[in-house]
This record gives sequence, C-alpha cells and structure tokens, in this order.
Amino acid sequence: MSREVTIAAAAYPLDWFEDWAGYAAKVAAWVAEAAGQGAQLLVFPEYAAMELASLGGTEVAADLDASLSHVAGLRAEMEALFASLAAQHGVHILAPSGPVIEGAKRVNRASLFGPGGLIGHQDKAIMTRFEREIWHVDAGDGLVLFDTALGKIGVTICYDSEFPLLARALAEAGAEILLVPSCTDTVAGYNRVRIGTMARALENQCVTVQAPTVGDALWCPAVDENRGAAAIFAPPDGLWPESGVVAEGGLDSPGWVLAKVDLDQVARSRAEGTVLPFKHWAEQTRKLW
Repeated sequence: MSREVTIAAAAYPLDWFEDWAGYAAKVAAWVAEAAGQGAQLLVFPEYAAMELASLGGTEVAADLDASLSHVAGLRAEMEALFASLAAQHGVHILAPSGPVIEGAKRVNRASLFGPGGLIGHQDKAIMTRFEREIWHVDAGDGLVLFDTALGKIGVTICYDSEFPLLARALAEAGAEILLVPSCTDTVAGYNRVRIGTMARALENQCVTVQAPTVGDALWCPAVDENRGAAAIFAPPDGLWPESGVVAEGGLDSPGWVLAKVDLDQVARSRAEGTVLPFKHWAEQTRKLW
C-alpha cells in the first residue's frame, strides 16, 4: 500500500488588516481552499506572520523593531488559530514563520500543527545579513525531525536551505519531506533558495517544498518586496520527473501549488535510483587530500 501525501505550497501575499477578524478570515479561506482540493500538508511561507504588524497601525508596521515585537506579541493567538484550522480540516499545517521573543533572544520560528494540535516548532538556524546585522534576529538552537502521521518531516527555513549539512542531518535522521518556507525580496534571492531546495532534493533523494511570500507590502519595510514561486521538487534520479519539478507555480503568482507524492518512492529512490547520492554521500571524505 502506497504512502501518498497531497502537499500544498503557498505563494502567499501579505495584506493589511484593520482587525484580527480580517486576518482570521483570510487564513481560514486559504486553508479551506487547499483542504478542499485534498491537501493533507499545507506549507505557509517564512515571515508571512509579519502581515500581523498591520494590526499595530502604520507607525508600528513601518518600524523594524516595533513591527517585530508587535507580531511576536500576537504569537499565541496566531498559533491558536492555526491549531483550530488544522483540527477543523483534519490536516497538517506548517504555519507562517515569524518572530518569537524569549528573554533577550529573538528567533524566527515556524510551527507545525496536526489535527491533534501543535506538533512542534523549528527555529531558523542560520540568519541572513539583514536578520543579523539590521533586524537583530537570532539563530535558533538545533534541528527538529517531526515524526507525523503523514511521514517524517524536516524544516529548513529559507536561507537554511542553502546549507547542505542542515538538510543532510535531517535526512540522515529519517526525513522524507523537507519544507522550505521562504521570504525573498529579489528574483536572485528567490533563485538561491529554489536552487538550494532542488539541490537538497537531489542530494538526499527526498521531496522538498518551497513556499514563498509574493507581492508588495510597502507599509512594512521588513517584508516590503516579495518575489518567488511555490513549488514541490524531487530527485531527478529516474523515478521522479526528469526535471526534478513535481509541481511549480508562476513567478509572483499568489495561490496554492498542489501535488500528490508517494513517500514509498523516497525509499525506492535511495535504494534503486539511477544514481544514489544519499547512499554515496560519505564517500566524499575519501577523496579529500
């Protein structure tokens, strides 16, 4: 019996809201749309939670530090909303990542929910120059493997996808799907994450999922410009599409991109692929002088 999972990756625009009800209605509509198309695993982007800065008003939204603090202050309400939607629709959701403040430390956190509630969270491991030099968001501590009813899932948030050893550690721990929520303000940045996400699928012979923010949110300088396309990738090893692209949306096109994948195919790729990079990874060190 196959282990098929229908995955939905969001290309998600950031909107201005006058009240919490407006935000809740938007998110509920997005989840209902994907669930209505049969999605079992929904992936929202990195820093998509920053649209909640609008609830603090124009001055808060326009201030880098104040916007981060305001969104962090709404974290509990946001998590309760996504937990409720996951239960209502019987799905798994990687909620939009956003700031969490713990003492003097500020991290960029993505939380995973299942029908039974919060499964856990992953904090971004390696920060971009903007995050570390200007926004002063801190790196998280360690990686998490989520062993879910759908399969074993890892999360590498945006820039993290560009570092092979992070994904490798998750794959060696058993990850079959790697989720890559992203937020990039240039096409070059989007392509860096896209190339990294595809490479991680190739190296680890697994499924990878990129979910970006798209469009302008000029009222919040932290996320004012957003470029990207949602996609689901696999290793082009003879058992998946020759391009490695299972499904992909248009550049800067809001909406869901869905695909059904068979996780038994991940095990087959690692055992029977035309090439076996997952198995042969360790041989790299034998070639070093």
